[in-house]
Parts: sequence; structure tokens; C-alpha cells
Amino acid sequence: MGLSTAFRLRMERRRWQLRAIRRRRDLAPVSDRTDLIGKGNILAFLSVRNEKPRLPYFLDYYRRLGVDHFLFVDNGSDDGGCEYLAAQPDVSVWRTNASYRRSRYGTDWMNWLKFRYGHGHWTLTLDPDEFLVYPFCDTRPLSALCDWLDQSGIRSFGTLMVDMYPKGPLSGLSYREGQDPFSLADWFDPGNYSISKNPKYGNLWIQGGPRARVYFPDAPEEAPSLNKIPLVRWDRKYAFVSSTHMLLPRGLNQVYDRKGGEKTSGCLLHAKFLDSLIEKAAEEVVRREHFARGREYAAYHLTEHGRHGLWCKWSERLTGWRQLETLGLMSKGNWA
Repeated sequence: MGLSTAFRLRMERRRWQLRAIRRRRDLAPVSDRTDLIGKGNILAFLSVRNEKPRLPYFLDYYRRLGVDHFLFVDNGSDDGGCEYLAAQPDVSVWRTNASYRRSRYGTDWMNWLKFRYGHGHWTLTLDPDEFLVYPFCDTRPLSALCDWLDQSGIRSFGTLMVDMYPKGPLSGLSYREGQDPFSLADWFDPGNYSISKNPKYGNLWIQGGPRARVYFPDAPEEAPSLNKIPLVRWDRKYAFVSSTHMLLPRGLNQVYDRKGGEKTSGCLLHAKFLDSLIEKAAEEVVRREHFARGREYAAYHLTEHGRHGLWCKWSERLTGWRQLETLGLMSKGNWA
């Protein structure tokens, strides 16, 4: 990377940081418990809207992994989710009715909260339907992974988003508040992924899986990106550029081994495909607050899934992280 490119990326990073600082005015505290954040705590940052049924299981899952404090932005929920979060002892909540789209789909709000509270901490940036799976997650807490990353001088941890789905139409499900979503949606695509490299930011760009196969069969290049970097040892000089797909400085995006080996990596199990998606897709088509004016939700809303939904004869049923590693979707790397 030449000096001129490095300078342009540095200026871009500062622009995103300044934008995030300005966007702090969008946020009004509802329950600020950030004074409880201690040195070495692992923090999780989320932006949510009308996700109350998902929240109990989400919080329980990440508490069991070892997240110490959750920082939420509630974007105009009217389902009681904001009040539920405000009552949780390890949660801080800010509320806003500002445009999700104009905040760069929540990225500005997340960058601000991490600038203010995340410095020096290992931070997770997530959606409420994303569940981190990493090597040995069944026996080792998240703090063990973060300690190993610190000892190895690694500042960011990459994942592949794995879309989970049921064997049958979404309309046949009945998700209950607090239920493990993978008790209903426990199938995934073991292959069908394409990988390229973003020349500007240096991150991998991964597409495919059931969303490309079912919703974008004639235009797979328009399918959602599945590469994410959710876990970062945060510094206030950092900034996400687009969701958690890529960030600056550029070196944080190199969560893969450029010499052809394997770096330690994980998966984000994606629990979007429940019965609630039917109503949410219809709402977001009207709101047009998501990326590309809700193009992805328009595809969900209009596509006829067929009798078997997203399931196909190549689908596999999830058994655990070792299965994902065997399939090459994540790697232990040199973490033994």
C-alpha cells in the first residue's frame, strides 16, 4: 500500500470517527450503567428494533460465554424491548427515533459508543440474531479466546456468517420468547460460498449460502455479504466502515493468513430465518431503512419459498463447532 493510499484511508477513518461523534446527539440514555464496566471486561454492542422475543435467549447465551456488559441502542421499538433491557443489571440502553439508514445502518451509533466506552476492551458488535461460535467454545469461555489473541498480538477475530434455517417453510414455525432459535432452525449450507478480496480495505468478501441460493439465484453478486469481524480489541482510533464487514485501520481486516495458512476463526450462527421474518420483511419493505432501500427484505417478502423452505438435499444439520471446522467454515488455527 502506497503512502497516498495510506493517507486517504487515514482521512477516511477520521471522517467516520467525526461522523460518529456528531451522531451521538441522536442518542438519549434510558439506563446508563457504564460506571459498572471494569478493566478487562468484555463488552457487546448492539442496535435493535422490536426484537423483544429474541432478547432473553440472546443475553443468556452471551452471559454464558462471558460477556460482562451489554450496550444497546434501541431504535424506536414499541414492543416493550427497551423497557425489558433497561431492567437488566448488566445492560446500558440508549434510545433514538433517528433514521437507521442515515446512521449508516447503525454503524455511526456503534462507532460512537465504542469510541466512548470500548477503548482498551475486547468488544463484540452484533445483531440480536447472531450467535458467536469459536474453537473450543463448549469448554472455554470467551475470555480464554481473548487472552490467547492478546498473547498472540492479534487485535481482531474474523467469522463466517452461517445462515441457519428449518426443514420446512418459515410459516410452519412458532418461535416463543426466550426459546433457543436453533431448536427450530438447525440446518445450514455446508458449501455454496464464494470468496474474493476487497482491494481497497483488504478484507475478504464472502457470499453464498441459502440466501444466494434461494433469494438471489439469478444475481448472486447482490446476495448479502457473509464475512464479519465481530470481535475486536478496541481502540478509539478505530472505526467500522460498513457494519462489521470491514473497518479501519486496514490491517484489522486481515483476519486470514495471506501466506496460504489458516488463522484461528469462528462462525456467527445467524438465526434470522424464523416465522417472525415474514412480518418483519413486510414492515421493512415499507420503511426502506435497511441497506439498498431494503432490497434484501424485498427479496424475503416476495420470494415463494416453496414447500420445503430453504432446505435442500445438500443441507446439513448442525452438531457443533467441530463439524463447522471439519467443513472448513472455521479454523482452530494454531490455538491448541
